[in-house]
Amino acid sequence: MPIADHPLRYATVNELHARPFPALQVPSTAVYVAIKEPVQAHNRDRQKDLAHLVALLDRHGSQHPQPGATHFQGPIGRAELKWESHTEFVTYSAFSRGLSKRPFDPADAEVLPEDWLAQAPGKRLTSVMIRIAPLPASDAELLAQLDEWFVPESLAVSRVVDGAAVIAGDFRIDPAGHMRFAVFVRPGTGPRRVGRIVQRLCEIETYRAMSMLGLMRSRDLTARLNALDPRLSALVSGLDNAEPAPEAALHDLLSISAELESLAVQFSFRFGATAAYEAIVNQRIEVLREQRIEGRQTFGEFMMRRYDPAMRTVKSAEGRLKAMAERAERAAELLRTRVDVERSAQNQKLLESMDRRADLQLRLQRTVEGLSTVAISYYAVNLMAYLLEPLAYRFGISHGALLSGLVPVVVLGVWLMIRRIRHHLS
Repeated sequence: MPIADHPLRYATVNELHARPFPALQVPSTAVYVAIKEPVQAHNRDRQKDLAHLVALLDRHGSQHPQPGATHFQGPIGRAELKWESHTEFVTYSAFSRGLSKRPFDPADAEVLPEDWLAQAPGKRLTSVMIRIAPLPASDAELLAQLDEWFVPESLAVSRVVDGAAVIAGDFRIDPAGHMRFAVFVRPGTGPRRVGRIVQRLCEIETYRAMSMLGLMRSRDLTARLNALDPRLSALVSGLDNAEPAPEAALHDLLSISAELESLAVQFSFRFGATAAYEAIVNQRIEVLREQRIEGRQTFGEFMMRRYDPAMRTVKSAEGRLKAMAERAERAAELLRTRVDVERSAQNQKLLESMDRRADLQLRLQRTVEGLSTVAISYYAVNLMAYLLEPLAYRFGISHGALLSGLVPVVVLGVWLMIRRIRHHLS
């Protein structure tokens, strides 16, 4: 009998080949759009994403994706469409052969119609136009074109993948709402290598935009931490003061701790995602293997100057939230210890008071026992006198003499009886 396969064996292998790189000829144009829900949703409604994709495919009579698919590649008219569904966003890439006469012509983006984009289940996170052209004969001609197309102050340009191509971009949004990149390809470079370079440019921009969402969220978090920090500092500095009462201070501290934990729950996913997206951005830039051209800044240097400080701000806010939560926890432990010590002292005083009361009660009880001996003896003497008076009369004993004789005997008997009862109870 052949050995049975694990039920997920083929699924895990197929996942390695689920999103192949496009094969792009030179010259060509790439239009790329990423769409994300504006709310802080961790998972998208994939059925809405598929329905939106099918609406675009139906315009061109193209084949539909499989039910539940997370990626698709097929033609839409003259262009080749690539669709991918991710955890937080969905992307559309349209690749067309040839170049328009006007560099980065907004008409090239009409391959993804505006009325169709307006019906997307989400908002546009990033929109990119990439012009893929042959490499000019000289660096001077290349740089002249780049200075004409891009803002020189923020232009990043480098030779990548062992000189197979030159990539350039200024990471600015043009009046048509697109970010522009240029890819100049060396003759003899294969279509799949060109496709990998273009795909990495799209990923760099997408994950840069996604990670920058963490910066916006960290600013909100910083404002809320700035409001909590003075309260927490005041409570911590007043731990050794008599006022406010430890119970009241502990209640306030627990309120701050609860708010900090709530902030941690709200921001933990975004901070974790930001760290993951930052790692992807740096990894995508690293695999490009950049080489400097004519002293111009590379993509890596641009990110180091403009992008890395934003990521450090996010990490700083995350670290500050964690540090404040730990500080609040330590302060709460100290306050609880102080409350426990004070309660122990109160309990000790209460026990001492109870001991004094018990001692007084015991003394009072003994006093009462002495009085009760007299009272019982009094009634017992009278009863015995009534009982023995006829016999005493026969023997000529007077009433007074009878009482005098009975008193010592009865008192001694009652005293012995009470003592025996107390000894038995003890």
